[in-house]
Amino acid sequence: MKIKVIENGPYLVSGNVPLYKIKFIVDEKGKPTAYSEKEKIKTNENYALCRCGHSNNKPFCDGNHSKIDFNGEEIAELDIKNVFSENVENNHLKLVDHYIYCDHSRFCLRNGGIRKLLEEDNDESNEEAKDQAHNCPSGRLLIYDKETGKSTEPVFEKEINIIYDTGQDINGAIWVKGGIPLESANEEIYSIRNRMTLCQCGKSWNKPFCNGLHYISEGFQEKFLKKWNLK
Repeated sequence: MKIKVIENGPYLVSGNVPLYKIKFIVDEKGKPTAYSEKEKIKTNENYALCRCGHSNNKPFCDGNHSKIDFNGEEIAELDIKNVFSENVENNHLKLVDHYIYCDHSRFCLRNGGIRKLLEEDNDESNEEAKDQAHNCPSGRLLIYDKETGKSTEPVFEKEINIIYDTGQDINGAIWVKGGIPLESANEEIYSIRNRMTLCQCGKSWNKPFCNGLHYISEGFQEKFLKKWNLK
């Protein structure tokens, strides 16, 4: 199984990777709390997913990237070790936050947010913090048990989910699970990750990864990129 980024083109998926549609289940404030049941999308063993956001046959590519002169230049770091991160700790857990991967799914904002929950540092708040981190599709938020030093996140089966953000009523990112290798247009392999989100709107400033620009204004995003010294 592999995903290959095509220069200024789609993602070529090979090896019979299962493909599904999935939706956020949201609370009364529009914040995601869980995921819906997955809906299987019929595919061949190999298929191409839209990366420019202009396909008329989403999530599949229909060639429109060539008609709009899509610029799909890859900007992201290949090695996660070179990606800026912030660590937040309490007596039991350590949170490693790679903000540049944020797809703004908003799971980490419930009940005061994941940082507030870690500050409270009790059994209930720590379990909620782990749940929020585990639901983050992008893999931005990683929690480690300080006693064992091991990651607390679940191991996902190898599959791809096309996210629909019910709270924002908009198509979200392409959620890749289970450590499927991602190969750049230059035939280099990105760090293998248990979960990551790929851009499918064509607007991300961290291609091929999603950074939430499918529904966030460029001004808002610029503010946070400057804050975190990411641009």
